[in-house]
Formats: sequence, structure tokens, C-alpha cells
Amino acid sequence: MPIWLAIFAYTSGALLAGAVVLHLIPRLGPPGRRFADALARAPLLDLMITYFTAAPMIVGAIVGARTGGAGGTWWGALYGFLSAVGAQIVAVNIWTIAHELANPRARRGPRIVTTINRAVGPARNFTAVWVTALAVPLFWIIRVAEYVVYPPLTVLVRFPRYKAGDWVNCSRHKFEGLVGHDLIWCLYCDWMTGIWSLGSEMLRNVESFWCPIRFHSEKKCENCRTDFPDIDAGWVPADASMGDVTSLLAEKYPPSGTNTWYGHPARLTVEGETPPEPDAEPGRGPAD
Repeated sequence: MPIWLAIFAYTSGALLAGAVVLHLIPRLGPPGRRFADALARAPLLDLMITYFTAAPMIVGAIVGARTGGAGGTWWGALYGFLSAVGAQIVAVNIWTIAHELANPRARRGPRIVTTINRAVGPARNFTAVWVTALAVPLFWIIRVAEYVVYPPLTVLVRFPRYKAGDWVNCSRHKFEGLVGHDLIWCLYCDWMTGIWSLGSEMLRNVESFWCPIRFHSEKKCENCRTDFPDIDAGWVPADASMGDVTSLLAEKYPPSGTNTWYGHPARLTVEGETPPEPDAEPGRGPAD
């Protein structure tokens, strides 16, 4: 059997087997349901997402490279990678069809996919959805960075630690009526938004700690203030002096305590700090 076909067959089989296991776990009584809930939150969710998304591509490339198929190591890695990606696409489509067939009532009921199909047409809808899938490796890399890059900063410069499971989790599988196509893409968005929101929270600490200066472009300030509330809640004006910057840093970051972005509730635990103004946007969770 050609190596690319072997990679395709084993990968698609492993992915479908994993999906079957995930469906069976909640049926194992209360312990199974508790374990299923744990799998839907970081850190176990990260392992499960890696199994279904990044691991097949990485393993496929490695196996293809080691066999030296298709005329050389690099070509073998490429063929192995593409074979794994093809297996992922086939596996998710098989699961989608099987899940919809197993839930005929929901399949015939109101559906997100059918409503969007009427709005923009099935071809454009499905093409656009698969275009968004290209971002899966990007979000996976961002999640790895949240594990590797941010934690040292909690020790080195006393940034707050976060319970990643409060951000990175999936729960839309509990929504009544989501099946097949609708379910898999809603779970993708569920996972994606949690990673992005946690990363934004971490970046708020980075920006306000090292660079608390408003941008010269007011349009950029306007566009960024939702993700970086300290633009309007403390950063010095673009025409201020470096003395203003250092004074702000000395005020906001005393020698002890947690160094978090200014609007975060954790700042209220620092002695001598005053609560934010009523219209200031608070952070979304206390420091762990």
C-alpha cells in the first residue's frame, strides 16, 4: 500500500474511532458524564483538540518524511501532511452525515445551515465555512503560546494567572437541536472564541505594563479600545512625555501585588488602589 494511502486510511480511522469514543463516554453513567464535562474544558479539551486537529497533520508529515516517499524527505513530508488533511476532511464529513442520520427529528427541524443556505446559497456557504477551517492551525498555535509564553510572565513580572477552563471550553453540544454540520461548526466557534478571548486578556496585561501610551492614530484608538480598555482608562496621551509614562507605571504597578491591566478586578485587591470609574470596563475574571 502506498504510504500516502496508509496515512490517509489510518488517520481517518483513528479520527472516526475517537469520535465514537466521545459519543460513548457520556453514556457510562454519572462518572462518564463527569469525565465528558472535564473533556469539554481546558486542559483536557486541549489534548482532545490536538488529537483531532494538529496531531494528524504533524504525525502525517513526520511519517511521510521518514519513509522518504514521493521522491524524497521533503516531498514525503508534504504528501504525508496532505494525506492527513484529506483524512480529516473525509472523517468530519462522514461524522456529519452519520450524526444527522442518527438525529432525524433535529435534521428535519430548523437548521442554521439551511437558513444560511437560503441567504447566500449552499455553494458560497459551504465554501466560506471550509475557508474558516484554514484558521484551525493558527488558533492551535495561539493556544500553545498561551501555555508556553504567558506563564513565565506570571513569575517574572507578576502578571495574573488565569483559569484557562473559564475561557477555553465547549458547551454548545448541550444546545437542543444542533446536529451534524451545525454542531461541528458551532463547537469550532465555541473553542475559537475562548482561545481568542483568553489571549486578548493576556495581551491587555502586556500592553498596559510595557507600553501604556495611546496611539497617535485616533482611529486606531477607537478600533482597539474594546479589546484594550486601558486606552481610555489610563494610557497617557500620544503627546505626553516619558515622565508621564514612568509616573503612570509607578502609580499602577507598586513593588508588590499583581501587575494586571488597570480595569481588572484584581487591582481592587492591591492596597491603596481605588475602584475603576463606573463606566470603566471591568476585566472578566479574578486572578487565579
